[in-house]
Amino acid sequence: MDAYLLIGNANTRKTSVIRSLTGCFNRSVRDIQLQSGRPVRFYARVGALQNTRTTLDDFVQEVNRSRCDAVLFSLLPNAVHTDLMDYPDALTYVTGLRERGWRIKGVAVLGQDGGGVRATNLRQYIQAGTAPINVTAREVRAQFGWL
Repeated sequence: MDAYLLIGNANTRKTSVIRSLTGCFNRSVRDIQLQSGRPVRFYARVGALQNTRTTLDDFVQEVNRSRCDAVLFSLLPNAVHTDLMDYPDALTYVTGLRERGWRIKGVAVLGQDGGGVRATNLRQYIQAGTAPINVTAREVRAQFGWL
């Protein structure tokens, strides 16, 4: 599975960027045209996994049911303090996805805290909380290699 993700604290506009990139309200399948010229079937999920109380295993099963080739989702940089085991930090989620063979194709960090995640296609958008949403979405789209 190819994974594209946004990482950011509250009020960094993760949900707005995902909606702007995909047009989805919550959980939807979308075809997205890549710069390589071919469309890819994406599962787009709004709401950070920790905020929506979604464990890693539940998320993997949800994505597998979508029968898509790629996924766009978001994470909080830190664990949910009331349940550190089920809803850990971003690095723990990403490590678990990699262990399952997922390819992290792009990481957009909205704000200053990326939760320790490292990736070859990682870019930080420090002004995401105050910049116009279409500007941030345009920059993330270019980073991810989408038209």
